[in-house]
Amino acid sequence: MEMIFIFIIYFVIGLLASTLGAVAGLGGGIIIKPVLDLFGHFDLPTIGVLSAATVLAMATMSLVKFRKKGHKTDKVVSSILAVGSIFGGILGKVIFNIIAISLNMPTVTGFIQSATLALLLTLIFIYFIKKDKLTSFVFKNRLIILTIGFILGFLSAFLGIGGGPLNVTILILLFSMNAKNAAINSIYIIFFSQLSALILIALTTGFSSYDLSMLVYMIIGGIIGGFIGSSIVIKMSNTQVEKIFNISILVIIFVNIYNIVNLLY
Repeated sequence: MEMIFIFIIYFVIGLLASTLGAVAGLGGGIIIKPVLDLFGHFDLPTIGVLSAATVLAMATMSLVKFRKKGHKTDKVVSSILAVGSIFGGILGKVIFNIIAISLNMPTVTGFIQSATLALLLTLIFIYFIKKDKLTSFVFKNRLIILTIGFILGFLSAFLGIGGGPLNVTILILLFSMNAKNAAINSIYIIFFSQLSALILIALTTGFSSYDLSMLVYMIIGGIIGGFIGSSIVIKMSNTQVEKIFNISILVIIFVNIYNIVNLLY
């Protein structure tokens, strides 16, 4: 009975994170990572795998839904960002593995992740409050776009978050997309970054050393969440998407702060 309850909890985590992730372009990893940190059932490398697999399932379902409904992504910008994020993600994962696994410093890594994430999300939240007063840009140089994607991929892989909030913010600030289009394009980028992260693990360490007992339940939640979230966002306005994004970011900031306090004490 207790195990069934645990299965349900992890299914619900995957479902809710993926639904919010698909609606606001968050991806879901930004929610899954701090929540699983909070539960403390798995080590950091395992959390990274669970998060990546769930987010990939969500992104796949969302993209299928968007395609059927005729919602197109800016494939030129998003594809270049995705390529950059793949290479950046490889470097980010390598550095994460060195610190968390090779040097065996999971507590230090967890603290760096939570503190960096809390800081980045706070800056993103402030940006969205002030963004109407700030200038947005339209970058067209492909090398610059590739470099931006590399940085996004590096941060996302090291922090284990899938990159959603960073993607959305950059797409609005540097490519002048509205919140809804940024959310949809963010899912496109996330699909490739998470796929590459899992392929990298498969080709290097393999999955045998990870505790993936909750993987199936979280992936099922990710698929259903991707379907629900993508169905919702299609019907929403830019303002509604933005509000959900801001509320989600604020909640995640507080969860990360709580995790930092737990690590310190």
